[in-house]
Amino acid sequence: MGEMQSWQSMVHANAARLLRTTGRTPADWAAEARTAGIGTREDLSHWLKEQGVTGYNLMSVDWEVFGLPEFFERSAEELYAGQYADRPALRPIADSIVSWATATPEVTIQLRKTYVSLQSSRRKFAQLTPTRTAVDLVFRLAIPGLPGLEPIRTNEPFAWRLRLRQPGDVDAAVRQALSVALEDSLGRSSA
Repeated sequence: MGEMQSWQSMVHANAARLLRTTGRTPADWAAEARTAGIGTREDLSHWLKEQGVTGYNLMSVDWEVFGLPEFFERSAEELYAGQYADRPALRPIADSIVSWATATPEVTIQLRKTYVSLQSSRRKFAQLTPTRTAVDLVFRLAIPGLPGLEPIRTNEPFAWRLRLRQPGDVDAAVRQALSVALEDSLGRSSA
């Protein structure tokens, strides 16, 4: 069953990835960077890339050297509450989706500062983002027969949005769409 995770889960996963791929911890890399006189993020990034450390691994070392952003230190519950602090009427909509995710095996719920990411073991398959008047549920794929699903312009793979305005909008069709998106993200047919 899914549980809500904060940024800390990503911080730990990145550190583990760095150790697995380079044989060194973020602290090891940070100590070497300090010894090399690295003092800015730009210099660190350039230096690490010369060492073959890029992407999430680079982020892990950056956080060790320069510290985590303040919101990375917040718990999942604090992040979630913060998203709806000024729009409490929308919280029950999100709660319905989070409840589905919590009860669904193979779903990981990752809380970010401004959205909730629903992930399978392979990748993110849906995202919840509150707006002033609705909760946008976005998908990677077009889900046939889902009323209200619309294409959105984006450079990201999440190009399909369903705008949920009231708790009753989270109905059987929406839950089925989430299941279809999950199965797709796992590389399985949902038939």
